[in-house]
Amino acid sequence: MHFLKRCSVFKIVLSALLIVALLQLIYLSLLSRLHGKQQRYKYSELFESNGNPRGGVFMTRKNAKKERLKYSLSTGGIFDSSGQYRIYKNIVKSDFSSHQQPDGDSTSHPQFVLATHTSINNLHHLNELLERWDGPMSVAIFAHTHVVKFATALIYALSLLCPHIQALVDFHLICHSGDLATFPENDREHFVGLKDCRGVFGKLDKHRDMYQNYAIAGNVSYPNNLLRNVARGSIEAAYTLVIDIDMMPSENLHDQFLQFIKRRTPQPDEVFVLPAFEIRHTRKIPPSKKEVLQLYQVGEVRPFYEELCHKCHAPTNYSQWLNLHLQRPSDVSDSGDLDVAYTLSWTDPWEPFYIGSQDTPLYDERFRQYGFNRISQASYQPCARGRDSCRCFPFRFESPEHYGLTTVKGGTI
Repeated sequence: MHFLKRCSVFKIVLSALLIVALLQLIYLSLLSRLHGKQQRYKYSELFESNGNPRGGVFMTRKNAKKERLKYSLSTGGIFDSSGQYRIYKNIVKSDFSSHQQPDGDSTSHPQFVLATHTSINNLHHLNELLERWDGPMSVAIFAHTHVVKFATALIYALSLLCPHIQALVDFHLICHSGDLATFPENDREHFVGLKDCRGVFGKLDKHRDMYQNYAIAGNVSYPNNLLRNVARGSIEAAYTLVIDIDMMPSENLHDQFLQFIKRRTPQPDEVFVLPAFEIRHTRKIPPSKKEVLQLYQVGEVRPFYEELCHKCHAPTNYSQWLNLHLQRPSDVSDSGDLDVAYTLSWTDPWEPFYIGSQDTPLYDERFRQYGFNRISQASYQPCARGRDSCRCFPFRFESPEHYGLTTVKGGTI
């Protein structure tokens, strides 16, 4: 009898545990369905047409961007001169570019544009780049095979969810000739958690180490000069600065250069060189030339490619630029206008970063991958070098800075 009572109690406890487990399963199932509905709703907000008029101006803008993107992709793009790459120009246009007048009214075109290029693994740098650049920007993105669809979706999400990108950034997509970019109608897995601009950059940040610009699998080379030309040539501007996306220009460079060029009579065959530096990943980009000098003295900042290719940037004459404050103390103050420091002529194999006019020749697109590619169209002309006029160009030391000290093995520290 005692045994039967114990058995009965055991059955009751077991039944209770089973009921609790069943309730937990039901709860988790309902929670999963709710989460799925939320994600599908968010996805439909981004990528599907539902005819809902409650979105007002946002829905109108979203649909306009989506239709333009779909149209741009439906054309199949154009091939480059080699026939190995497919180019989709202006797949997403900024508000700035969209409001430009047709050709003929040059006053509507921007005077100074930043043009840059990247593969999807480095696109997360765009956020920081826009913190230091307040003018129009043109970004050429290279994607390969299965990454093409992911890149297309993230470009669209950036332009829709990030107001500062929507306002100023034009996007162009370049892929292998055998790849076709399509609108991401049904790829919901790419958009889990994308609620705002921060979420998009978080998604990009997770892909930063998946692919390397110069080590893409297979036989596809990273077409750096083609990307530079697409970014530069897709938006009309009197002057353009072409830099890699992981380089940060000096603060206020855009406005300071526009003021500088108003005071100067343009001369033929001149460009304005920005002495580039590289800084350790653990350091913040210094805000002034004074801080650059301090970090340089303790080895935290050094001339760009000093170890990897010293001769490629030695003609910049970093020693002269770094010691300008000895002749002109204002060079390390926080005031002053941008001005020319000294004049240099191009010598082989100098490959500087510079601001050039629209008459500057395009880059030679036969150069791909890594090494001695920026010099391909600069050797024809002397280079007038700009000075940082205190603070590296407000231009703030008028020099872009590269994250990480580049080593001989090709890595960064």
